Amino acid sequence: MKILHIIPNLKKGGAERLVIDIVRTLSLDPTLQVKLILLENKIEYHVDDLSSLIEIVPARVQLSVLKSNTYQINDLQMAIQKFDPEIIHTHLFEAEIISRSCSFQKAKWFSHAHDRMKSFNTFNFKQLTNKRQLTDYFERKYLFQRYKKNGGNQFVAISKDIESFLKSVLPIGLQTVHRLENAIDAYRFKNQLLAQEKLFEKPYKLISVGRLDANKNHQFLLDCMKDFKDRGLQFHLTIIGEGDQRGFLENKINALNLQSEVTLAGVKEQVEECLWESDLYVHSALSEGFGLTLIEAMAAGLPLVSLDGKGNRELIQNGFNGYLVEMNERTLFVEHIIEIVQDKTLYKSLSKNALRFSSKFDINQYIVKLLELYKRAN
Repeated sequence: MKILHIIPNLKKGGAERLVIDIVRTLSLDPTLQVKLILLENKIEYHVDDLSSLIEIVPARVQLSVLKSNTYQINDLQMAIQKFDPEIIHTHLFEAEIISRSCSFQKAKWFSHAHDRMKSFNTFNFKQLTNKRQLTDYFERKYLFQRYKKNGGNQFVAISKDIESFLKSVLPIGLQTVHRLENAIDAYRFKNQLLAQEKLFEKPYKLISVGRLDANKNHQFLLDCMKDFKDRGLQFHLTIIGEGDQRGFLENKINALNLQSEVTLAGVKEQVEECLWESDLYVHSALSEGFGLTLIEAMAAGLPLVSLDGKGNRELIQNGFNGYLVEMNERTLFVEHIIEIVQDKTLYKSLSKNALRFSSKFDINQYIVKLLELYKRAN
C-alpha cells in the first residue's frame, strides 16, 4: 500500500508530532510505501531519520470572495501523481484547502480533524457583514465541492467532541467519520523513576506544554501562581513553548512579581526530560481538540489538573489520574494542586493510574487501527 501524508509544515505542535510518529511507525512496515509532503520548508523537529520520506513541495491557494481564486498547486499535483498513492491523508486546514484543489480520484482521501474545523460551522446569512464568517462560508462550500470531485472523503476525528461536531455540520454524503484518539510513543515518555522517589521537594514543580497563544490561556496559570505566593506556598511553574503571547506573559510575570516562580522555557526538543523533572502537569487551554500533551505527561507518570477544554474530557477522570475543572474556577484549580502535592498517598495513586491510562494511547496500537481504516477504504 502506498500512503501519502500532507501537512503544511513541521513546526512545533501536537498535529505535527502525531504525523511524525505516524510516518515513522508506518515506515517500519516493509509492505508499505510512505511519503510525507510538507507545503513549506519549516521543520522544528529532529527528523533526519525520515529525510528520505519527506518531500517539500511549496504550494498555495488563495480563495477570494470578490476576486478570482489564486492557485499555485502544479508542483503538488505532479508530486501526487508521481507517487501514485492509494491513500492520501491530510492534516490541518491549510493542507486541506491546498490538497483538495488538486485532483486525484485513484486514491482514497482522509482528512484528519485535529480540532473543530471552524470553517465547517453552519453559516447564518444574518452574518453576511462579518468578513471572517463570510470567508469561512466560502471555504466550506469550496471544500465540500472538492471532496465530491475527488470521489468522496473520510474524516478522522481525534475525540468524541470533534466527532460529534463533524457529524453535526457535514452534509449527507460526506458523513464518514472515524474516531481515532491521538497517540504517542509511550516508551519515549516513560519515566524510569518511581513516583515515591521523585517527590516531595520544595518548591513543588509544575509544568505546562503548549504554544504561547491566547487559546492556551497561560495567564490563568500565572494568576494561580500568584495565589500560591500570596498563601506562602512554594511552587515553581515551567511553561514549555513559544508564540505571540510571550511578551504579554513576560509583562504579566513582572507585574505579579513572579520572576522567581515562573520560567518561560521556550521550545524544547526533549520534552520528556522536562516532564521527568516535574511533579505535576497543569493545563489551561480554553478549547482542546484532544490534548496530546496530557497523554505525554501521564506517560511520564504525572498527575494532571486541567481546565475543561471539551476535547480533553475523555482523558481525565477526577480522583483517578487528576482533576478536570470548569473554566475560570481558579480557586478549585489551585486547591486540587495543593491537595495532590501535599498528600503522598493520593499523589502515588494518581501517578500510577496516569501511567496505566496513557498506555492505551501508544502509537503502535494506533497504527494497527489506522491501517484497518485504510484497508476498509480500499
